[in-house]
Amino acid sequence: MARFLVVAQWQGSSSSRAMQLIDGATAIAGDLPRAACTTVDVPMEAGESLDTGVRRMSALQQVARAQLEALDGLDETVVTVGGDAGVATTSALAAVGAARGEPAAGSVVVWFSSHAAMHDVSSAPDGAYAEMAARALVDDAAPRPSDLGIAPDRLILAGVRVIASAEAEAIERLGVGIVSADELTPDAITAAIAERSASAVYIHVDLDVLDPAAISGVSDPEPFGPDAATLIACIAAARRSAPYLGGAITEFSPSSPAAAIDDLGVILRLVGALA
Repeated sequence: MARFLVVAQWQGSSSSRAMQLIDGATAIAGDLPRAACTTVDVPMEAGESLDTGVRRMSALQQVARAQLEALDGLDETVVTVGGDAGVATTSALAAVGAARGEPAAGSVVVWFSSHAAMHDVSSAPDGAYAEMAARALVDDAAPRPSDLGIAPDRLILAGVRVIASAEAEAIERLGVGIVSADELTPDAITAAIAERSASAVYIHVDLDVLDPAAISGVSDPEPFGPDAATLIACIAAARRSAPYLGGAITEFSPSSPAAAIDDLGVILRLVGALA
């Protein structure tokens, strides 16, 4: 059984609903086996930018250190429950060994999200870390919680349908893989992983990858995404393609704790697919 690492970080979000990411992570964790959950303490204070160009950077650094420490003590396959997408960056780098300075060259990260998250400090419109979370995996133009990242061609953006011009330029220049929302099928995910001769795979799910008809508790919904069944089938295809290193699920920000109930059925199916 997987170990669930609960990281209710909100400081990486640019949304006015950022604090509701705490409610979202808490709601998901409340339906998971308590004995299988490890919780990382997240400060309530916003933190300072520390002249990095990233909002709330001091708090993000504090959480990343605590998250890496918690991950270092876990032997099981870990599914990280966020919180904003920045927690997936930390968990992915830990899973592929980059956080220890020993990145596994053949590992692939499949990053399901409607937004590319490929900004850097200079182009992110809000200076929010979640807008740079995927870029941080592959390029030190975005701050990362460890000294090393993965090679850009080891990242596959999946289900993406919102890409700013600066992000598109970075994707092309770096050689990041992409399976757009209108191309998203289990076969397309399998093929993208096979093209990279993956030795292992890490899977991140930002819940806004889903079509708004499938989920309401996200702060920045985008139309024309997959339904839950398609996304679950794509996760299963990714897991069949290479040994599984773990995963993350982030960006659940229900409008109220009571409203979270409406989405938990879908979310727990996704958690089951990851775990």
